[in-house]
Amino acid sequence: MARYIAKRVGLAVITLVLLSVIVFATAQLLPGNIASAILGREASQEALDALNHRLGTDRHPVIQYLDYMAGVVRGDFGESFALELSAWEVMQPALGNSLKLALLALVIVVPLSILGGVIAGLKVGTLIDRSLTNIGLSLTVMPEFVTGISLILVFVIWLRWLPVTAQWDDGAGFFLQLKHLVLPAVCLALVLFGYIARITRAGVIEALDADYTRTAYLKGIPGRQVLLRHVLRNALLPTIAVVATQIGWLLGGIVIIEFLFNFQGIGLMIFQASQQKDFPLLTSGVLFLGFVYLAVTLVADIAYGVLNPRIRLGGGE
Repeated sequence: MARYIAKRVGLAVITLVLLSVIVFATAQLLPGNIASAILGREASQEALDALNHRLGTDRHPVIQYLDYMAGVVRGDFGESFALELSAWEVMQPALGNSLKLALLALVIVVPLSILGGVIAGLKVGTLIDRSLTNIGLSLTVMPEFVTGISLILVFVIWLRWLPVTAQWDDGAGFFLQLKHLVLPAVCLALVLFGYIARITRAGVIEALDADYTRTAYLKGIPGRQVLLRHVLRNALLPTIAVVATQIGWLLGGIVIIEFLFNFQGIGLMIFQASQQKDFPLLTSGVLFLGFVYLAVTLVADIAYGVLNPRIRLGGGE
């Protein structure tokens, strides 16, 4: 296990370096100029050149990248060009908002999707199974903005139960923040429900057909114990990996939801940084999301190995 973890950490470092190169190189190809975005189109060429020189954007891209990565190694993510604040200072509130939204969405979708997947797996081929499967697939393939607009129409405009924006005022308490986050969190949960439920369903069907399950029944073990100790323990292994991979998407891949509900999360921050060619903020945001994604995936793999000794021993060889 220690060798496996060390190998994964090494691969994670290489992945983050390659990710930083790709993001920084792609950002160089984006149209526009950071000096023009800050000073406006009416600024003189002399003023634009002076600002580009002060920001260092007139240097060769390779020099800019190496200088930025040298700062990252020291724990310095640079300074936002557009806001003239440290990138970490800008990312902190956006990351905190995204973490709250992602956590609430996970709290909603994980138990519901696992329950739906288990029921569908136990009732395979029945009307319940087909209904849960079709509903889940329909919600998964539906674009997020369609789901979001539908929820706004029902719960905001017609019923007037929830606020239309996910952004609360400063000093808002826990329950007020929760009220603002419910609608976008439900929207995200609906998108993920079908995917996680189908993975759980497939795991349950496979576990029910396994030799160890039949042996447990032949030994006279009660069906409830067989379900909890043998079926669910093995059926939920793929679900753990799936949930872990969705955390990265929940944090940074929900720009549409954040834009629709006017929510200042890290996904919207990265999108705005790309529009402004704010290289330090853009690269720092993507790198941080990459780090979170790799970290939660590693934790999921370790949990996978703990629950399945065969995987753990195989990874250690």
